[in-house]
Amino acid sequence: MAARLGFPPRLMIVSDLDHTMVDHHDPENLSLLRFNALWESNYRHDSLLVFSTGRSPTLYKELRKEKPLLTPDITIMSVGTEITYGERMVPDNGWENFLNEKWNRDIVVEESTRFPQLSLQSVTEQRPHKVSFYVQKGESEAVTKSLYERLTNRGLDVKIIYSGGMDLDILPQGAGKGQALAYLLKKLKGEEKLPLNTLACGDSGNDAELFSIADVHGVMVSNAQEELLKWYAENAKDNPKIFHASERCASGIIQAVGYFGLGPNTSPRDVDDLSTCKLDIFNPGHELVLFYLLYERWHRAEVEQSSDTIESMKKINSHNGVLIHPSGVELPLHECIDAFAAFYGDKKGKQFRVWLDRVSSTKISANAWLVKFDKWETSGL
Repeated sequence: MAARLGFPPRLMIVSDLDHTMVDHHDPENLSLLRFNALWESNYRHDSLLVFSTGRSPTLYKELRKEKPLLTPDITIMSVGTEITYGERMVPDNGWENFLNEKWNRDIVVEESTRFPQLSLQSVTEQRPHKVSFYVQKGESEAVTKSLYERLTNRGLDVKIIYSGGMDLDILPQGAGKGQALAYLLKKLKGEEKLPLNTLACGDSGNDAELFSIADVHGVMVSNAQEELLKWYAENAKDNPKIFHASERCASGIIQAVGYFGLGPNTSPRDVDDLSTCKLDIFNPGHELVLFYLLYERWHRAEVEQSSDTIESMKKINSHNGVLIHPSGVELPLHECIDAFAAFYGDKKGKQFRVWLDRVSSTKISANAWLVKFDKWETSGL
């Protein structure tokens, strides 16, 4: 979980994905790319990123193929019923065992068939501790109340969550995004790695629980849905730790980081002159993000085609710097920069973007760092 950090994380961001971290109305994914640049340049080395989504593992992996999402340290899926760690998504067996108490999936399915208003979601969305349906908005309240009573009478301890204007999920009472977050915080505290600050981010009804956890800051993005706004008006409008952003999705998350004073909130993507984007303490990840933003702007013809721009790229990197390709081939960095100088503007007018993921660095001598990262490029028409 936080094994890569030998100290308490400076910040832990826990974010929903659809319509929160990911803006499906942003075809160029600019707000998400702004967040990515901010995270990898300022936070990856000492903070934790958690994605908390209603999606099943199958749909979560599909989204990762469609959108420029970073690799989180922790993934909470299926409305808080599954917790996994790292890129390999190693499951938390302790959480699974906890959810088995007073839960019987067969009974949930049996009782649900008595309600013709409910239609099952796809097979991929039916999980060991989650049964999911679609229901019309006008029928959701009555169905939820009646179904809850029937399941309680059968000896189960469940919760029913309605969100997105049509999704109805039945979970163990101990499950949910909020409980999963509380479990993680307790686990981190036991490891003496409780984050100095935690920011929960959401847009729909199944995110409300995130804002109910003690000592957690919360942001509702500007495009928050009706059911979350209703919950906020009834339960938290006077809570100073919950902020309703004026910006959409990932841009709203960035806005909240600044609003609560949790750390830097100027994305390098928002800086016109990257030479002015400096940190008080040297961070190789920050320099790397600046370099590849300049690289992107060079290809898009958004910077001046001059020797000064090429020299700016070289200044970010040591003259002794070496790029080690995944194939094992080693190339002097300054030679690589000279080589792509000839490609100025070859992506002009295209949706060419570059982003970095999983940036990590190790100081290997007094004046040398080993930096590892994943570089991604997309080039639409």
